[in-house]
Amino acid sequence: MNALETPRRAAPIDRQHALDLLYEMKRIRRFEEKCAELYSAGHIRGFLHLYIGEEAVAVGALRALTPDDAVVSTYREHGHALVRGVPAGAVMAEMYGKANGCSRGRGGSMHLFDAGRRLYGGNAIVGGGLPLAAGLALADRMQNRPVVTACFFGDGAVAEGEFHESMNLAALWKLPVLFLCENNRYAMGTALERHQAQTDIQAKAAGYGVPAAAVDGMDVLAVEEAARTAVSIVRAGGPFLLEARTYRFRAHSMYDAELYRPKEEVEQWKQRDPIRLFETRLLAEAILTPEDIAALEVRAAADVAEAVAFAEAGPWEPVEDLTRDVYTPRAGDSSGRPGLNTAAASDADKRRPRP
Repeated sequence: MNALETPRRAAPIDRQHALDLLYEMKRIRRFEEKCAELYSAGHIRGFLHLYIGEEAVAVGALRALTPDDAVVSTYREHGHALVRGVPAGAVMAEMYGKANGCSRGRGGSMHLFDAGRRLYGGNAIVGGGLPLAAGLALADRMQNRPVVTACFFGDGAVAEGEFHESMNLAALWKLPVLFLCENNRYAMGTALERHQAQTDIQAKAAGYGVPAAAVDGMDVLAVEEAARTAVSIVRAGGPFLLEARTYRFRAHSMYDAELYRPKEEVEQWKQRDPIRLFETRLLAEAILTPEDIAALEVRAAADVAEAVAFAEAGPWEPVEDLTRDVYTPRAGDSSGRPGLNTAAASDADKRRPRP
């Protein structure tokens, strides 16, 4: 099928809708900036992948979904979790590794999870969420639930077998999956043209008979409209591939020396900052005032400060609970050690060949 044209908004922008979109992007930006600060101070440990520059994709795309739809994400998922409705405090506490985090402190930055909101990760493996999304969609279809699974992944995942396998099965079984590629051009640190022979990612769907489109991922309104169009097609019966062409302003992770792209290129892309672009348009069309924007800044900063306080005050998981959900004592275990069947271990030891 031919790719759809990126839809253009003809109707005026509703003021409240504009406020909501801009606030969500600002909240993600301030949250991520605070995470970088806290990481540098040693409060957040492990890996940390920031979403700065890509906010329009999460904010625009998730507006097209209902609360019953499922979301599968990548390790750069803080923005997806926030827009999905996971409280900022629960996300920040997870960054800290606290027990009041959304994954009880066991997942950290790359494994945000909220089953009640149908947010199924946060997946650390590149492309790892793609088969999960196909499975979720298959389960929903088998149970006659009229819902969509939206699967976010980066351009680097397109090189993985899971992308092609999941796309093929979704097409074959007509699964309700929105495959949403956040193409930020560098995967983990390799330019798109150095790891893909076909750099037009949405064109790859044609091989599976799947409809597809590409959209300007720096334009929140364009992303929203493209996602709504794509979701309507998925609900009608089958997968869709939407490529959002975006750019991350920060390095791949906090460990990344970022030697693979020129600083001049980064600065050039910052001229298309999705927040700045949207603000400029809203001011030019007199939909918002400078005072409105200043108020959103104050609100976003306050929400992030509250999230940090929630995380700071949160408890650590008790040491005695560290094996919970990891080991299950077997029948006949009298050793006191979790997960060890002493009788079976003794029998196995008797059968072990002697030197």
